[in-house]
Amino acid sequence: MSENILFLTGKLAEKSLHQVLAEMQPAPFDYQVVALGITVAALMTPDFISRRLPDTRGVDRVIVPGLCRGDLAPLTEKYGVPFSLGPQDLKDLPQFFGRDGKRPDLSRFDTKIFAEIVDAPQRSVEQILARATFYQAQGADVIDLGCLPGTPFPHLEAAVQALKGAGFLVSVDSQLADELIRGGRAGADYLLSLSEKTLWIADETDAIPVLIPARPGSLPSLYRAIDAMQARGRPFIADPILDPIPFGLAASIVRYHKLRKKYPQIEVMMGVGNLTELVDADTTGINAMLFGIIAELKINAVLTTVVSPHACHAIAEANVARRVMFAAFEDRRLPRDYSSDLLGLHDRRPFPYTDAEISAFAAQVKDPSFRIQVSEIGVHVYNRDGEFADIDPFRLYPHLKVDDDASHAFYLGVELARAQIAWQLGKRYSQDEELQWGCNTVKRDGLGRVAHRAASLKEKRRQGGK
Repeated sequence: MSENILFLTGKLAEKSLHQVLAEMQPAPFDYQVVALGITVAALMTPDFISRRLPDTRGVDRVIVPGLCRGDLAPLTEKYGVPFSLGPQDLKDLPQFFGRDGKRPDLSRFDTKIFAEIVDAPQRSVEQILARATFYQAQGADVIDLGCLPGTPFPHLEAAVQALKGAGFLVSVDSQLADELIRGGRAGADYLLSLSEKTLWIADETDAIPVLIPARPGSLPSLYRAIDAMQARGRPFIADPILDPIPFGLAASIVRYHKLRKKYPQIEVMMGVGNLTELVDADTTGINAMLFGIIAELKINAVLTTVVSPHACHAIAEANVARRVMFAAFEDRRLPRDYSSDLLGLHDRRPFPYTDAEISAFAAQVKDPSFRIQVSEIGVHVYNRDGEFADIDPFRLYPHLKVDDDASHAFYLGVELARAQIAWQLGKRYSQDEELQWGCNTVKRDGLGRVAHRAASLKEKRRQGGK
């Protein structure tokens, strides 16, 4: 039996919502649409819905406009059916539901993220714990303590034990046998990295070693290390090492392919920092490409770093990429329409409405409040007094007539600047919302916008009292 879904909307968007839902058919759900007597759907709140929605018409769930602010749990409790947010723009409903009528499942992945604290010896235990917590929030599964050549790490054991006590999985990354042994004996889960010449270290601790070639690019030496660990019956992870551009990237990818073909069942690691850190390009795309390769080769772990300022969100991006690529591989689908979190600078559908559709919206507006939208031809601003469009917000100013309203002028300036940036980059713009930069978006509580509205109303009351 098909699921029955109720979609809530406002007057301006009702016609478009019906059109989008009709174009999605056939879909594995039935639907109803209710416009709740509000012009702009984005202004809807849970309290407003509670007052205006008499019943849910026997549906299985209710989809609320994605820009609705507030807790939907009381609505679910009141009406007895689930209430959930839809996409921020109704034209994204096909992607929201996915090709088979369901939202993509991005909860699964099969690649661990090792996040390296590259300067661990120079940080206190408290600072290491704080950094580990930050990395974990971005998606890290294992905290890697990076040791520095020529820099003593007297608190290595204390750092490992503190991390373990806080529930973290820990790896120690060092070129020195002494530090690896100390870290392993302190309770580290993994040791980076051993070669066939240093396998004896694995016998000194219970930590799982990451094996690398004894010489750069030497697969035979890595094979010998693997065979030796298999003979011991000990777990390990193998890493042929990903080389940077232009120092052998393509050849190193071939090595990963050969390794996986020769040992289809072993665990393999890839260190992605040689690309994310050492290429002056946005790391979202680099991570997307790398994790596509990682999914195809069934690589089990990656080592990530956050050193260069431009790679500051590399862990969060890796977390998204591993989930998207895992889902795409499982579904045997191209990695599209799973998530927009790796689209930082651009959007695949930046201008959901044509200039003609925006003009149709503008014709319905009967109040003085300005609406702002973006189409392929530029930035549109409209209210009951008319619609104006341009690629330069300064040329729109004479039509706004806010010369004596500083607060309103400030608000429109902010919104028009955002709209212009969105048009220039090919990004999605939604009035009263900050531009979205994928998983690099800084989450805010919106209190600044609320405070501005309150100040604006106070100023208007003051001026009215003169």
